[in-house]
Amino acid sequence: MTIFCSHCHRPLQAEMSCLPRRGKQAPSASKPFRSTKSASKARRDQINVELQALRSLLPISAREKERLSYLHTMALVCLRMRGAQLFPPDSAPPVGPALGTELLSLLPGFLLVLSANGKLVYISENVDQVLGLSMVELLAQGDTVFDILAGRTHEDVRKKLLLAQEQPGKEVMFVSEMRTSKAFRLQHGGNQAVAVRGRFMALRWPASPSTTAFLALC
Repeated sequence: MTIFCSHCHRPLQAEMSCLPRRGKQAPSASKPFRSTKSASKARRDQINVELQALRSLLPISAREKERLSYLHTMALVCLRMRGAQLFPPDSAPPVGPALGTELLSLLPGFLLVLSANGKLVYISENVDQVLGLSMVELLAQGDTVFDILAGRTHEDVRKKLLLAQEQPGKEVMFVSEMRTSKAFRLQHGGNQAVAVRGRFMALRWPASPSTTAFLALC
């Protein structure tokens, strides 16, 4: 009896096929197991070194530096970078961290500086007297003025800032609730209503969004 290949229909001898037989595959050598724990630890150690270097550059006390978390450190670094962009070292900023504690204590509120897009650039140290939160704690809420506002006044504040930006030098005023510490809310029954009075000013010429800032007394 003739046997035909089911593949090409050619006659075959018994136990033959025209299809190529699969050769025996050599067992693959097992890959050595590599632990990623040491690599992850090395990365974490490097990050800690870099963060420590950043902390050492911040113009705050050594006690405050020790209490800074990763989030607080990066928030302060971003704040300083925005401030350096608006107030270069060769310029004389109208407000800044150089203001003494005695001078700040004479103010009826705290000073606030915003960039053209509402980013926080400067908050004076006496903010804790008004909101019960230190400047560092307030920055942990976010990096824009809208992050430190409480309630549903974001859109009203946005309109006021746009109006002030369209008319540089013209003072605008708005009242909004600002975030406060838990102890403050327990003592006073809620967040703090703060009146903000300020104006956009050109810090350098030619004036542009990157060279203008909103300076306010809160």
